[in-house]
Amino acid sequence: MTDEDLTLPAVLVEAHSAGFFHEHSGHDFEPYDLFMWSGEMMEWWQSWTKGPMAGVPPFRAFGQDGTGGLAAFWLRNPDDPLDRQPVVFLGSEGEYTVIARDLGDYLWLLANGVGPLETVDGIERVPEPIAALTAIAQRHTASARRSTAEVITAAQAHVPAFEALLHTHAPVR
Repeated sequence: MTDEDLTLPAVLVEAHSAGFFHEHSGHDFEPYDLFMWSGEMMEWWQSWTKGPMAGVPPFRAFGQDGTGGLAAFWLRNPDDPLDRQPVVFLGSEGEYTVIARDLGDYLWLLANGVGPLETVDGIERVPEPIAALTAIAQRHTASARRSTAEVITAAQAHVPAFEALLHTHAPVR
């Protein structure tokens, strides 16, 4: 195998263990217990880009939807800590977006009752805040609640750079 550290950030494990994904009706997301191994991520990336020479994927995947689309940290700035990296979705049908500008904003999405893939597919319900996740987000970010709209707007600022990365490695679908 490998000596690669696959340990998820403790706050991500805590948030994913708070019951949201098991109790959230109509939600299709399975958080991982560990990051996807880099060899598996490479295979997935080469398949997604349809290019065996796509290079090393700049992602740490931490969950997937039922079709195999991935939620991941985008290692955009190698010198920044993981919790400051954008969170993205790369779908099995070629869809993609930046979900959150960083881990803190991802936690606020969850706290607001919004799953990671709803930012791709659209929010088709009135989300209800989740007290346990709000406490986790407040503790981790030391900030007041960020609305779903604020999180999505901040994430969208990263989309042009994300699209540039994807265009470099694959024809964006």
